[in-house]
Amino acid sequence: MFAFILRLSAIFIALLVMAEVAWAGDAAQTGAPVAAPVAAAVGAPVGTAIGAPADAPADAPAEAAPAATVLTRMEAQEAHQGVTNDAKYVYAISNSTIGKYDRASGRHVASWSGDPQVFIHINSCEMVAGQMVCAMSNFPNVPMTSSVEWFNPVTMRHVRSHSFGPGHGSLTWIDWHDGFWWACFANYTASGGEVGRGTESTRLVKYSPDFVERESWLFPLDVLKRFGDFSASGGRWGRDGMLYVTGHTRPEMYVLRLPDAGGRLVHVRTITLPTGGQAFDWDATRPGTIWTISRDRAELVQSRLP
Repeated sequence: MFAFILRLSAIFIALLVMAEVAWAGDAAQTGAPVAAPVAAAVGAPVGTAIGAPADAPADAPAEAAPAATVLTRMEAQEAHQGVTNDAKYVYAISNSTIGKYDRASGRHVASWSGDPQVFIHINSCEMVAGQMVCAMSNFPNVPMTSSVEWFNPVTMRHVRSHSFGPGHGSLTWIDWHDGFWWACFANYTASGGEVGRGTESTRLVKYSPDFVERESWLFPLDVLKRFGDFSASGGRWGRDGMLYVTGHTRPEMYVLRLPDAGGRLVHVRTITLPTGGQAFDWDATRPGTIWTISRDRAELVQSRLP
């Protein structure tokens, strides 16, 4: 009798197992959920805690960057490439046109326009020894050629020029610092670049006062990634000895330094800006303050860095 009961129990267990297998097979065919770890059921990798954040996109900042604070906005129809300033005026830059604005009232007071076949792409300007020094290229034409153009900001007339010719890339900005010229030659993976030389070939070149090349550096890999298919649109040395750089579209400023060894700049930190890239300038009257442009709103924007 005992043996008979054991046989009945074994048969009953076997029937239960068969029924469970059949149910699982039907569920798989109909798309109904089957018994599995909860993480798999919600589409997360097995071993991932429910509620744990997914990996951030590859181009997202590792952490929230400190942000600049907007102080002033000024309308300027030429706010397309960059901005520079002196104690009384702010200048908006747009390829072959420069607009001059009273910084106190925002009133447009003067402008300069050049032949667009000659002044193809003025990228940025800065004030050096009372003159407006501008970086220009023939973007998006190839082969790339670049020059430095000087203007008298009082008369708003073109004064002189220095041609780099073809070579390193497209000159986007130039800065006089510590007795040398520091020039950025952009290269582009997007249109306007030369075959075989993309954004990764963008470089900072140090020149003597008479433009004899002394040294050059590539940009940090993580910053190049933030540039996307474009490049460094603005750059200035700061009073703290750091190099401040902006890209083409992202509302970010990258603080860099020269390396202790090797030929690639070092990324120190990132600052969030209220505007999307392009050339900027240090405010001539307020340390720690910058001017940038808003292309979308055709504005010159003054901000205080954190």
